[in-house]
Amino acid sequence: MSDESIRPWGRYEIIDDSPTHKVKKIWVSPGQRLSYQKHEKRAEHWFIVHGQGEVTLDGVVRRVSGGDSVDVPVRALHRIANVGSEDLLFIEVQTGTYFGEDDIVRVEDDFGRV
Repeated sequence: MSDESIRPWGRYEIIDDSPTHKVKKIWVSPGQRLSYQKHEKRAEHWFIVHGQGEVTLDGVVRRVSGGDSVDVPVRALHRIANVGSEDLLFIEVQTGTYFGEDDIVRVEDDFGRV
């Protein structure tokens, strides 16, 4: 399965989608970041493959790079930013009861999607 979506911050590809989980390969362009958001019905696990990032999880900021991982619990506010000069690549594994894009609650967004 391969389903790619272009976003203002980069792109993602769905590499597995089932009733129990969804797996995405996500590229964040240099200088870009995803919205500060939360989900009501899913948790996420991020494995950083390549690049330099900055993760904000419930207001706590930390740097990440290849080999690092991040656990995002259900309802936790989170975002990732690319602070490097090349694409930031990470694998996102979603678990929970629902994986639709309409389970995104944005509280801050660089592209006016709040």
